[in-house]
Amino acid sequence: MLPHRFQLHRSATLGAALELRARYGDDAAYYAGGTELLLAMKARVLRYDHLIDLKNITSLRGVQLESEEIVIGALTTHLDLARDALVHRLIPAYAALSNNIANIRVRVAGTIGGNLCFGEPHADPPALLAALDARVELQGPEGIRSVAVADFIEDEFTTQRRDDEIMIAVRIPVPRPAHNFTYLKFGHLERPAVGIAAGCCADAGATSYRIWAGSIGSRPIRIEKLEAALKGIPPNSVGDVLKINAVAAAADLPARDDLHGSADYKLHLASVLMQRAVLQVAGQSPDGGKDDGI
Repeated sequence: MLPHRFQLHRSATLGAALELRARYGDDAAYYAGGTELLLAMKARVLRYDHLIDLKNITSLRGVQLESEEIVIGALTTHLDLARDALVHRLIPAYAALSNNIANIRVRVAGTIGGNLCFGEPHADPPALLAALDARVELQGPEGIRSVAVADFIEDEFTTQRRDDEIMIAVRIPVPRPAHNFTYLKFGHLERPAVGIAAGCCADAGATSYRIWAGSIGSRPIRIEKLEAALKGIPPNSVGDVLKINAVAAAADLPARDDLHGSADYKLHLASVLMQRAVLQVAGQSPDGGKDDGI
């Protein structure tokens, strides 16, 4: 199916893009990689008379280090992030995630900003970005504001971005040397059925863990019960309490039956992936166990 006819506007600056949105109002939408938006328009789930193409705004591309933050332009593609030397050095878990998103066509065209703004529940980046304490910057007619990724996605296809705002950057605090992160996922399709992001943070002898689940609910979910159970446990002892607490934490997740699997299946996946991810960031099982039922 083809989308309804629309007019494409190409903007070279943020100011020009914002002006076009102000002119056409709700009949217009911003367009970057198009890997999500165009599919929805072809399915006629969404309809816009005007698309404002942002791809020529070069200031929205690239990765740079500013003080203690990694700043990623919102139009940076997944493939660019998978290959970026700075991302590989400072947040290798995110480079690995980017290199395994969907398929090569999506990685070449899809952008980190477009992925977040669409709010698709079965997406890889949000859970790991939340675990990394990332923030997004949004620019609109009233200026720039910052929102934590943990709060940005509110529900399925619903975010805190206002329709007249453009996401301009993702800011990630540089992890400390004693902080280790990973992202593990499983699914039969190109989108994950369940994704788990985990971090082990050893600061001044006190160990804490950050654990987030993606794809199993309408938005990323922090697994606070498991974080609390593991708090203060040295990495070499984490396995002693991990399994029973991971199973209990997974049981609380809002899984439901869909084309990605049954609710029970996804809860099992979540429990297994939590255990693998925590062991990996704790340095206990770098490759994950293989006898746990996936």
